[in-house]
Amino acid sequence: MDSREQTIFALSSGRAPSAIAIIRVSGPKADKALETLCGMIPARRVATVATLKHPDGTAIDEGVALWFPGPRSATGEDIAEFQVHGGRAVIAAMLDALGKIPTLRLAEPGEFTRRAFENGKLDLTEAEGLDDLIHADTEQQRRQALRQMKGLLGDKAERWRRDIIAASALIEAGIDFPDEGDVPQELLAPALTRISALRCEIEETLAASAQSERLRDGLIVAIAGPPNAGKSTLLNRLARRDVAIVSPHAGTTRDVIEVHLDLDGYPMTLLDSAGVRETDDPVEQEGVRRAQERARHADLVLWVADANDDTASSPDGDDGHAPVWRVANKVDAATANGSVGPARFRISAARGDGVGELVAALGNYAAEYFGAGESALIGRARHRALLQETADSLARAGKLAGQGDELVAEELRIGIHSLGRLTGRVDVEDILDAIFRDFCIGK
Repeated sequence: MDSREQTIFALSSGRAPSAIAIIRVSGPKADKALETLCGMIPARRVATVATLKHPDGTAIDEGVALWFPGPRSATGEDIAEFQVHGGRAVIAAMLDALGKIPTLRLAEPGEFTRRAFENGKLDLTEAEGLDDLIHADTEQQRRQALRQMKGLLGDKAERWRRDIIAASALIEAGIDFPDEGDVPQELLAPALTRISALRCEIEETLAASAQSERLRDGLIVAIAGPPNAGKSTLLNRLARRDVAIVSPHAGTTRDVIEVHLDLDGYPMTLLDSAGVRETDDPVEQEGVRRAQERARHADLVLWVADANDDTASSPDGDDGHAPVWRVANKVDAATANGSVGPARFRISAARGDGVGELVAALGNYAAEYFGAGESALIGRARHRALLQETADSLARAGKLAGQGDELVAEELRIGIHSLGRLTGRVDVEDILDAIFRDFCIGK
């Protein structure tokens, strides 16, 4: 039997125990679930109190049942919903009862949302936005995910797709009917004008979104520097809790310590690493190697040095890797102002002096890095890649003007296909499994 012909069920609310648990059933036999557990089918979209019973006749709970016949439902299929008390025993009994009904089975992760996508209730960008909204940890992640779920990128992509199709139709008409009197002779010029405008609009969207797809993972900030500079103390100060061991002995930190923060609504991962120095200790050597490796792949490096250490050196930050902010620490005990060279920040991680200015700068950097504002529409690397493919195909189409209408038309077909893959309007079976398997069961 085709999976879409099967009826699925799952717990669609939070983890038990809870005040209320919501269990949903979707598919052609959803009405059978209502008849079995409630003894009747409630009026459409009307919450109805009922005694819910197991197929063996045992009462399970006093709950609420709702009936949403398709296609006017979340998945586009018939949906039954049960709202019961959120105890583990109640939920287990409800799921067991539904599993006893022939042709009903437990849903797989993301299967409800995938059916909504397949039935045209939402496009692929909206489905991804829903997944991102479920997993959002910070305010900025929530806002971006909500824009995705509301279809702002998908709606734009679909409009661009229709405009490219319209431009392609003009060119195809010139190719297919070159001698027809009712076909305009100059079809390429208006088509190219439309193509150029679309390419500019897509490129503006790419630029406005900056690194917005990275918002899902967060900004990576590496705290690096020589031993005993106060890196772990600064990490603890920024995290507002003791997450790293602080010791006056060099080489205390051997491995990379990660701390995840919510900074002004932006997700940020701080990395505290081993002090960079020459050493004969093979374990510490490995720690130094890992510290240097993580710093090279960070989005920003805070190079922390003791304000009293006039021998401390720091990377230039002009080698194509992450920018480097020089931080002079222990200024409360400094005896020579500026001995570590020009520092962007002068702080005392132990006492808190200057840390507020550093935190504010980190928040501003994150906002600029991710492309702050409601104009950032791109939520995933997949979106950026497909939009860039579309822009590139439109650019090539413009350059091929005069070299053959067939070549221009082919580049437009590539652009149409890329936008179709973005919203899921063409065959994207190879990516659907990867997207929906990350959903939780019941969504």
